[in-house]
Amino acid sequence: MIQEDFKDLFKQDVRNTQIVREVDPARQSELRRSFLIVVPLVAVLLFSGWQHFLLLQHGYRAEQMREEGARELEINRHLRLEIETLRAPGRIERIATEQLSLVAPDDGEAIVIQQFPPSPSPDPSVVAKRQEPPGEHTN
Repeated sequence: MIQEDFKDLFKQDVRNTQIVREVDPARQSELRRSFLIVVPLVAVLLFSGWQHFLLLQHGYRAEQMREEGARELEINRHLRLEIETLRAPGRIERIATEQLSLVAPDDGEAIVIQQFPPSPSPDPSVVAKRQEPPGEHTN
């Protein structure tokens, strides 16, 4: 016999269109129970991951702000040093004499203005009561 003959012997025409699968209640119950266990567990894991991600983001942002603050302090220190350098009396005198052609006054030409202490503040004044125009009354 050849192979085709064996195929004809065991060949059956099976049609499964008429078969209806029944729902297994035990299997459905087990599926629901598994679902009720897995869903909250996944939700807790996602929430925990989200919190961890936010914590990392805030940590990176705090580090960036520390670095930015250090840079700003360095700039501030540099600018204060530059201000003090520009305010130096020797520098001001050199600019006045060299660039502006100013000369220092002699002792007889200079007038020293005496500084007086500020006058004491006056006593608190009396607050006047505002009179209402006739015809207006407040309760």
